[in-house]
Amino acid sequence: MTAVNANIAAPRMLQVGGGAVRQIADVLGKFGLSRPLVVTDPFMVSSRHVQHCLDPLVAAGIVVTVFSATVPDPTDTVIEAGVAELKRGNFDCLIGFGGGSPIDTAKAMAILAAGAGSKMRDYKVPVAADKGALPVIAIPTTAGTGSECTRFTVITDTERDEKMLIAGLGALPLAAIVDYELTYSVPPRTTADTGVDSLTHALEAFVSKRANPFSDALAVSAMALIGRHIRTAYAEPRNAAAREGMMLGATQAGLAFSNASVALVHGMSRPIGAHFHVPHGLSNAMLLPAITRFSVDAAQDRYAEAARRIGFADERDGDAPAAAKLVAGLEALNKELSVPSPAEYGIDEGVWSGKMDLMAEQALASGSPANNPRVPDKSEIVALYREVWTGAARNA
Repeated sequence: MTAVNANIAAPRMLQVGGGAVRQIADVLGKFGLSRPLVVTDPFMVSSRHVQHCLDPLVAAGIVVTVFSATVPDPTDTVIEAGVAELKRGNFDCLIGFGGGSPIDTAKAMAILAAGAGSKMRDYKVPVAADKGALPVIAIPTTAGTGSECTRFTVITDTERDEKMLIAGLGALPLAAIVDYELTYSVPPRTTADTGVDSLTHALEAFVSKRANPFSDALAVSAMALIGRHIRTAYAEPRNAAAREGMMLGATQAGLAFSNASVALVHGMSRPIGAHFHVPHGLSNAMLLPAITRFSVDAAQDRYAEAARRIGFADERDGDAPAAAKLVAGLEALNKELSVPSPAEYGIDEGVWSGKMDLMAEQALASGSPANNPRVPDKSEIVALYREVWTGAARNA
């Protein structure tokens, strides 16, 4: 696939490797930063996992303030509280420590504090959120969201019950510390959900209408790493090689989709998270086989190559059989990782059906479906939501 004038954005620095978090003070020093506000969540504090970040800073003589009111699926109200905390101190940077939610929260705080808009909804796409009040240093503790290296953040509008995609250079971290050792304590369910999230990032970046040679190179590498290691990381949480492979794959996938964009899976996933509070990676996993089946004929060569890279097909398979093996492989992977259906997750069928029209409208409004190889209309998105509920994707 050729690309014209691909616009590539990435953090200025990536510190990658086991134990890399211990270098956080050095990373700040390289940029002349010394007054961080650490953004994390209550579990990171209560479990003392955040000390992996705080202890090296304190040892370096850096005074640290912690904002830990982050919630899963960050909300605009939490962002406003974070900005209030930010304005109370003399901070020169934000450190997002945790899963995608704390990192997304730190990004959104930087954007809102820059002051061009009074509410987070003022920045949702198609607005370009290119200004951040302070630089963000991202330290992920899960291998999945890729938020540590993307120009995106996703925030829920609590008044409108809508997950908003916010995009721009204001959301791009200045630096990221990618330390796979921080993922050892992640439970199997989260490992599975964030792993499928990163696989979806890589796959959607590869088939996106905005794919380019830079994003392709990262996407194919990420798919190979994730396909090779996701089952082992799920079954053997302390397997260093698997954790390292998943962390590297997640970061590569993040760089890929940040520079090529995601597509229909993410467009349909965000409303599920907003209305039913399903973790983002899990809602992606629920959707991925059905949407891949819907899309595959529109970019059969790309989907076939993805199947080969992930390991569902081999080089001897032609495009048609390889693409078919991709759909079957994604269904089998969901079963291996015990991905529940919406009903098994506990969602009420009547509520799901009643929300399908609204979710389809919100998916289209996000812009992501327009990047899909096969661009759906509203009725096709509603039909896909229905298919995912009925299990047609698993029983076809």
